[in-house]
Amino acid sequence: MTDASPAPRSRALPDWVAAGVTFLASGSVLVLEVVGLRLIAPYVGITLQTSTAVIGFALAAIAIGAWAGGAAADRTDPRKLIAPLLVAGGALVVAVLPLVRFAGSLLTGAAAGNVLLLAAVAVIVPAALLSAVPPMVVALQLGSLAETGSVVGRLSGIGTLGGIVATFATGFVLVAVLPGSVILVGTGLVVVLAGLVLGVLLRRRAPGVAGRLPVGLLVLALATPVLAAVAPTPCERETAYHCARVEADGASGRVLVLDTLRHSYVDLADPTRLEFEYVRAVASVTDVLAPAGEPLSALHLGGGGLTLPRYLAEVRPGTVSRVLEVDPGVVELDTDELGLETSAELEVRVGDARVGLQDEPAGRRDLVVGDAFGGLSVPWQLTTVEALRLVDDALTDDGVYAVNLIDHPPLDFVRAELATLREVFPEVLLLARAPVLAGEDGGNVVAVASHRALPVAELEAALVDQGLAWQVAGGAELDAFVGDAAVLTDDFAPVDQLLTPYG
Repeated sequence: MTDASPAPRSRALPDWVAAGVTFLASGSVLVLEVVGLRLIAPYVGITLQTSTAVIGFALAAIAIGAWAGGAAADRTDPRKLIAPLLVAGGALVVAVLPLVRFAGSLLTGAAAGNVLLLAAVAVIVPAALLSAVPPMVVALQLGSLAETGSVVGRLSGIGTLGGIVATFATGFVLVAVLPGSVILVGTGLVVVLAGLVLGVLLRRRAPGVAGRLPVGLLVLALATPVLAAVAPTPCERETAYHCARVEADGASGRVLVLDTLRHSYVDLADPTRLEFEYVRAVASVTDVLAPAGEPLSALHLGGGGLTLPRYLAEVRPGTVSRVLEVDPGVVELDTDELGLETSAELEVRVGDARVGLQDEPAGRRDLVVGDAFGGLSVPWQLTTVEALRLVDDALTDDGVYAVNLIDHPPLDFVRAELATLREVFPEVLLLARAPVLAGEDGGNVVAVASHRALPVAELEAALVDQGLAWQVAGGAELDAFVGDAAVLTDDFAPVDQLLTPYG
């Protein structure tokens, strides 16, 4: 009796097609993972939890997809499934954009439930569908058991290479030149197009096996770009780290909004107008740092709208400020819409502030201002003893470090950062509202640290002059507030777990 079924090798795709499909499917999952984290960040922040959720769900989706794809390939001719999976997976990669934006408007805040739900929406289904493709390609390419090792090994390596290339290309190149939304939609459309082309190829090679793509899939592929175009967005501009926009407030007032938070207030006509309370608290520190009108040498960790550098330039002419801002898009927005003009007296350097601190000449700065901590996430590398020693190195012998911190009860992050400051600086004060000092409320506080005795009475008077009902805590009061809080180091800085973010 003769076996009329086709030989296994006759089912195979050309090697270059198999390699290309595997590379694309695996690489697209990693693009989705990298961009998915940035996509949910405006709603829940970039924290260890958000990174963990996205990575964890991506790995789960890869495992589920690979398992299901292999099982399906054993039961059904893969030629019927590969093209539809690519089209569906690519269309759903595009659909992630509107789905996250619609869901994000309802799930704003860094609560664990919000993070997990948004991360799941951003990753699981498209990543699982695309991860089902490589094992099906492997099943098609196997000609005999004798070549199982070489076929599986080769295609597995190609898939891994696709993930590596996608990760580095996205993180180092694409994010720097394209908005995340464009990267996501572009990747999805490329995958959809590849699926359509593969479907045509398979129909020609196996007309009786690989049928036409379902109409529903084609409708999905056409509809998702439209949904992506009309989805609500919190961004006026997608920067390397934020969704950013500028809102007008009166004739000359401007508010810089980064992700979901009002980050800076700038009055284009009056640099001495300080709208946010914490900015006025930091200004109070600068007001008593040196005699009125005397210029300072200042370093600012975090730029935002550069409200404090503008204020110092106005009230202390001749002040030299260097600003370390990690996000080049924020600097561009400052220049385009907030009237930023750099000069020899106002320098802006783009880069991580911890790296910038390492390049600072020792003993030059009268003032270092820390304003890089947000209400949803914290750059942990700026919180540690090692980072604060770099701040100390940059200061003159009687220089002052004033840092804006944000936390909510039980205020574990603020307490830990104060404990860390006291490891480096002998003099530390906390400026805050009375309910915060009592542990009953949260929000912005300002910590002040130095090697010189800090003028408590003068600071209290300066706070009043700035129109603030804030208090100054030091000595025994600060001891009681800090309690047994842990000191943060480069080896131990669980700031995301300590922080109680805005809800």
